[in-house]
Amino acid sequence: MPLDFAAAKNIANVLTEALPYIQQFTGCTIVVKYGGNAMTDEVLKNSFARDIVLMKLVGMNPVVVHGGGPQIGALLTKLDIQSEFIDGIRVTDSKTMDVVEMVLGGLVNKEIVSLLNKNQGKAIGITGKDGNLIQATKLLKKSSTDDTKMLDMGQVGAIEKINREVLDVLKNSDFIPVIAPIGTDRFGNTYNINADTVAGEIAKVLGAEKLMLLTNIAGVMDKSGTVVTGLTTAQVDAMIADGTIYGGMLPKIECALDAVNNGVRSAHIIDGRVEHSVLLEIFTNTGVGTLISNKRNFDAV
Repeated sequence: MPLDFAAAKNIANVLTEALPYIQQFTGCTIVVKYGGNAMTDEVLKNSFARDIVLMKLVGMNPVVVHGGGPQIGALLTKLDIQSEFIDGIRVTDSKTMDVVEMVLGGLVNKEIVSLLNKNQGKAIGITGKDGNLIQATKLLKKSSTDDTKMLDMGQVGAIEKINREVLDVLKNSDFIPVIAPIGTDRFGNTYNINADTVAGEIAKVLGAEKLMLLTNIAGVMDKSGTVVTGLTTAQVDAMIADGTIYGGMLPKIECALDAVNNGVRSAHIIDGRVEHSVLLEIFTNTGVGTLISNKRNFDAV
């Protein structure tokens, strides 16, 4: 078979472009929130697993935090358990919490671990209950129609503390941590916690280089619908104030802002519908989403 020099040269160009990024981020912690289409499409699932394994192989410390909303919803429907949502948050009674824990801590978590291991990685799956990793309190949400009224969301939790000792043990080993967003309080009560929030808090505690949030959109868009590839925190604040960023994108953006304003070097809203989106965002000049950073270090990211 004749050699395809054009294809070989293209591979060399890709590796050359990736080299400075590998050198820059070796030894750095990168927290990746995994969810959306990337978690349900077979091709995307395998490309994500290969991305994470490669990151670990070249000396980075990836930490995966995953959601599982669609899988939880599917099992609740199968069991004929009705779901109620308030401002996008699933009200979690005891029956729903049993399903949440079964799906997140069992089915989804172990599937991700298996995918990483199948691609020659060494992954270990845990929930926030293991080692008292995520210490939580009951979330009370203010009513959107009555500021004086607090809504009971059931066993939905807010993070009180992250146990860094557990994270350090895993991060400094050969294992890739895969974390389900379930926490407990001091009385042993179990809580369902938003996965974006967990990823952001873990990134802050670890002083991560990057927080990467996989989504089902191309990135943060301006008023004309064009993806903005790089933003400072001040620019994001302005886009929220003038209504450019609104609705369902706000929680992810607020999570990214909170992380960057509390020690994480950069946050990325990336398109999880693109194969190898994590590697493309880290190792190429163009990326596949929106990077958010503080102005003082934006040019250096």
